[in-house]
Amino acid sequence: MVTPDSPRIDWVAADWGTSNLRVWAMGADGAVLDSRDSDRGMGQLTPAEFEPALLALVGDWLGQSATPVIACGMVGARQGWVEAAYRAVPCAPVGLPMTPAPVTDPRLSVRIVPGLSQTRPSADVMRGEETQIAGVLTAAPGWDGVVCLPGTHSKWAEVSAGEVVSFRSFMTGELFALLSTQSVLRHGMAEGFDEAAFDSGLAEGLSRPESLTARLFTLRAEGLLAGLSPAAARGRLSGLLIGAELAAAKPWWLGRDVVVVGEGGLSSRYARALAAQGVPARQVAAEDATLAGLKHARSLMELS
Repeated sequence: MVTPDSPRIDWVAADWGTSNLRVWAMGADGAVLDSRDSDRGMGQLTPAEFEPALLALVGDWLGQSATPVIACGMVGARQGWVEAAYRAVPCAPVGLPMTPAPVTDPRLSVRIVPGLSQTRPSADVMRGEETQIAGVLTAAPGWDGVVCLPGTHSKWAEVSAGEVVSFRSFMTGELFALLSTQSVLRHGMAEGFDEAAFDSGLAEGLSRPESLTARLFTLRAEGLLAGLSPAAARGRLSGLLIGAELAAAKPWWLGRDVVVVGEGGLSSRYARALAAQGVPARQVAAEDATLAGLKHARSLMELS
């Protein structure tokens, strides 16, 4: 916690997603002096509401002069504070210029990290994940491989010579949320997670991805006819969807050095799934990767 005796805050790092905002007070030496979060994500704000939402978290951190704020994530979306135009791959995951956000408070100077885009071999975009990829590369300069970023829209990004060469998104997390809470499958779902059922679903999804929609309905039928437990149904649903994703993403991970960036159970499930295919993926915490990437963005601003 920042107190009157704490070192002076040099800048603020911000990860501003659709649902949440997370900020860190940073010292000149890169140390984290304090951190805070709120539920004031991009999805519930109009452009005019971003500055007040930020000030509500960091206002007491600010001095008289403008404090730099480096932000990544959906804050730079078309529906966000201000649109930060995508940078086309191949390119370094984070680079200049960064997009200034309009502010009225003279104690703020906000810059937004642009996302990445590609048009070939398939159209795709990312926001926020580019900063995490930069964080992975900051910790391992010169590393070549694939970064897997599980989430609502999972990303697989090929990295070589310090650049994101190409990437692919999968709506696996969103499909899981929709199917488990809004489809007919919701009647057989509950809290809890059966790891053995996950492994079974993973094997099915990987071996027969073309049968995914049929296999999904068996979860409902087995719940009615064979007493499939809600925890097993939830685990197998996750396994089926992640298995189908891995089947489609096989050119990305087969024989490659893979880093999985994420938090908690979801990241571990991807690493577990890859290990079952003989790919020993290294795991990096999402917060660590994000913060390292924002520090890198700050260093680029200082050099410009």
